[in-house]
Amino acid sequence: MLLRSLALSAVLVASGTASAEVLNLSAALSSANEVPPIQSPGTGTATVTFDTQSRELRWEVMVQGLSAPLTAAHFHGPGSSAQNSPVVVPIAKAGDQSPFKGNATLTPEQAADLLAGRWYVNIHTQAHPPGEIRGQVTKR
Repeated sequence: MLLRSLALSAVLVASGTASAEVLNLSAALSSANEVPPIQSPGTGTATVTFDTQSRELRWEVMVQGLSAPLTAAHFHGPGSSAQNSPVVVPIAKAGDQSPFKGNATLTPEQAADLLAGRWYVNIHTQAHPPGEIRGQVTKR
C-alpha cells in the first residue's frame, strides 16, 4: 500500500511539472515607440522570462544613450503599443545603473495580460518624465 501511494505521488508530481513552462520574452526599446513618439538617441533591450507554474517574472533590461539621468523604469499595462497604461511592476529607480535585473511574482490577471502582449517596458528620464524609450514585451 505504501509503495502504491508513493508511486501515485510520483506520477502526480511529474504530471504537475510537465505542464510548467518557462517562456522567453523580449522588448526592443526606442524613442519611436513612445506614445506620442519623441526624439532621443536612447535605445535598450529587455530580456524577460516567465515561469507559467510559479508565475515568476524575471528580467534584465539594458539601456544606453539616454538624453538625461534615469528617474524610473517600469513594466506598464495592460495596453497596446499605441496606448499609455499604468505602472504594473517597477524595474529600476533613480540612481540605478544598467543593466537592471529583478523578479516579481505576478497575479493570474497580470500573467494573462503579459502573455497576451499587453505589457511594455518604459524608461523614464529627467528630460522625458512620461518616458524616453519604450518597447512592447512579446514572446521570442
